[in-house]
Amino acid sequence: MKISYKKYLIFIVMVYLTSVTVSAQTKKFEGDPDEGFKQAREMAFDKKRAEAQVLLISILEKYPTYLDVRSFLASTYAWDGEYKKARKQYEMILKEDPKRRRDWVAAINNEFWGASPYHAGELVDKALVHFENDEEFRLFEAVVQEKTQHRKEALRIVEKVLEENPENENAIKYKEKLTFLLSYNSIGIRTAVNIYARNERDMMEYYTINYGRDTKYGSLIAKVNVDRRFGDTGVQYELDLYPRIANGLYAYVSGGYSNTSLFPQWRYGFELYKNLPKSFEVSLGFRGLEYTDTTIIYTGSVGWYTGNAYWSFRTYLTPGGAGTSKSGTLTYRKYRADADNYFGVGVGIGFSPEFDPYPIDETNAPTFDLKSQKIDVNYFFSTKDKKHFFGTGVGVSHEEKINDRGNYFLVFFAGVSYDVRFK
Repeated sequence: MKISYKKYLIFIVMVYLTSVTVSAQTKKFEGDPDEGFKQAREMAFDKKRAEAQVLLISILEKYPTYLDVRSFLASTYAWDGEYKKARKQYEMILKEDPKRRRDWVAAINNEFWGASPYHAGELVDKALVHFENDEEFRLFEAVVQEKTQHRKEALRIVEKVLEENPENENAIKYKEKLTFLLSYNSIGIRTAVNIYARNERDMMEYYTINYGRDTKYGSLIAKVNVDRRFGDTGVQYELDLYPRIANGLYAYVSGGYSNTSLFPQWRYGFELYKNLPKSFEVSLGFRGLEYTDTTIIYTGSVGWYTGNAYWSFRTYLTPGGAGTSKSGTLTYRKYRADADNYFGVGVGIGFSPEFDPYPIDETNAPTFDLKSQKIDVNYFFSTKDKKHFFGTGVGVSHEEKINDRGNYFLVFFAGVSYDVRFK
């Protein structure tokens, strides 16, 4: 009986504590809802969104038709990447009052941010019922077509809008973008030099001519790479593919051949890229370099888009007899008008086969475990008509000498590029 009594007391205490917790969590809002809404907005803009959401929900429990509060709650969910939660709130708002135009706009943008263009398309169709021939919603209709790979139909819609209103600046800019996206072909040239401090080595020259084409399955880039080093000239032929596998999932497949020792005889690679929530992207793959022996290099990256900025970290791991060679590169980009216009900075340590010339000495012996540190800055921009694209970059590296470990070269880098796109 004594044991049962203790169990009974424990049970009573647990029930009490649970009821107190539930009561605290479901505490009803008391006070002026307008003042509460003002307080919640201040909290949200003061980076206290979780607390703001609790307050907004408590207001809505007592005033469920206070649609401005519900709209702001939906916005905070969208800011946090909680697109499904935001969708639910917008559905309730638009069911209550389908004439709230700004919430149609916000709800459609929420679907675009959440990579749900088909949901966005359903909302656009419904919005046009209430706001017939509204130019903003018709442009949204074009965006849906673009994001579902119907770019020609998107362009047709935009041109129709411009026929009725040639002064629509958003339509003008969007037509320029679509015209660019429908330019399936590109030709480009890149050239770069490495200059050694104190003239410890002759200047090294690098050239690339490339042709690219976008298809409904992905894009392909064919390259001819030319290196002039150590008094020799070598040519490499390369083909890179970026096939789309599924929504948010694509691959990198590459192969190259050369009959000169300045390049590996065969080069090949494969990598998978996956988009994640919160604007993250990850990848994992490998590169193969076949000189006299074959070297396999494992690589992976993490990227993050935040506003108009992009951060990325990529690492390379090269197993070998003396241990595993490691390298890493941190890249930052600040975008301007679009992905073709940006300023970038890169900082790295170790040999990165994706970016660095293959490290060989005068005897053409490849080495991958050299110590090095480097930094580069670059700037890319395009013409207004999105047909011509330019790039320039400079950098410096501190590179260990192959035949004199522990001592370093100081190497300066400079390069330029030009691409033209056409149908």
